[in-house]
Amino acid sequence: MNEFNITLSEPNLHGNENKYVSEAIESQWVSITGPFVGKFKRAVEDYTHTQNAIPMQNATSALHMALIINDINSVHEVIVPTLTFIASVNCVKYVNATPVFMDCDKYGSMDMDKLENFCQTQCTLTQQGLVNNKSNKIIKAVIVTHVFGNMANMVALLQIAKKYKLLIIEDSAQALGTYYTDGCLKGKYAGTFGDCGVYSYNSNKIITCGSGGTLIVKDNNQADKVMYLSAQAKDDGLRYKHNNVGYNYMMNNIQAAVGIAQMEQLESFIAIKEKNYSLYKELLADVDGITLLPFNPACRPNYWFYSILVDEGKFGISREDLMNKLAERKIQTRPVWGLAHLQKPYADCMSFNIEKAEQYANTLLNIPCGSTLTENQVRTVVKEIKNIQKEVRG
Repeated sequence: MNEFNITLSEPNLHGNENKYVSEAIESQWVSITGPFVGKFKRAVEDYTHTQNAIPMQNATSALHMALIINDINSVHEVIVPTLTFIASVNCVKYVNATPVFMDCDKYGSMDMDKLENFCQTQCTLTQQGLVNNKSNKIIKAVIVTHVFGNMANMVALLQIAKKYKLLIIEDSAQALGTYYTDGCLKGKYAGTFGDCGVYSYNSNKIITCGSGGTLIVKDNNQADKVMYLSAQAKDDGLRYKHNNVGYNYMMNNIQAAVGIAQMEQLESFIAIKEKNYSLYKELLADVDGITLLPFNPACRPNYWFYSILVDEGKFGISREDLMNKLAERKIQTRPVWGLAHLQKPYADCMSFNIEKAEQYANTLLNIPCGSTLTENQVRTVVKEIKNIQKEVRG
């Protein structure tokens, strides 16, 4: 039984999920070769206007595979955000490469001004690639996360990557449905700009398969390699001959059946979340010490997570105390992830001028935001935040 009356984000499974899963079970196609897998692949491709959207077991496996097919290994470094879920960084270690940590901007995604400054002042561009002056290793790629469904500054990143010979891997786990509405990239979706893009279908994402992911690749040969390696690298499926180390990374038919039903509802989910975000923005506008994190105005975000910044001096108590007091009122919230460059496995890795991310790590609070959230629940959350401020102020 859930301890919270208002949860942070829970799955919305009120469409054709049961129907399609039942069809999959009744057909006895439950493995990675079932027909829903192909249907789900095409649904994501049609939605994002891409050609190779490969269904995967989860987004972490998709990130791992993105690094493998781009031949990133122990001689390389990869620039990563420190404000991100740890999987964005762990995958770099999976291939024995080394992460270099970058700060975030006001929207929570990678600070592109600092990225360019790092490339200019801390590195040397050679014929072999961008060399880190400190480690003498080649920086081969940058993993950019579209944090909370907020589009990173891809206009700047595409220019930086071209100038400094960097591959772009988009961790769009949180950003399915986010696209540019203005400028030279108008109409393009998060996850479709880079050499590879990744989506997640974990239970709290904008759509869910329970667990699942998609890897988008532009190169057809790379797509073939992903399919081969992710299905245990079978060179002879009948006699089970394997000439390479493979992985069990493909999505199964039951996951895909859920995914198809979710894709049918994606835009309606986003519409609900946009409406609730706007209501939060209106109701929180007069709360001293609370700032609702904005979304990039150049894009239509998917509004995946809503975040507030708590100014302890103005609001009256810290982010931690506010979180605890809301929990006492059966309202679930959570702090942002612990910064990746401070995690024990990465304590010795290089980081560059981390400032904004440290501020957010101490003040940012994710508030209820799921597509099942009602208007009355939004009003209740805000009412309790205001009541808490009145109590602490006496």
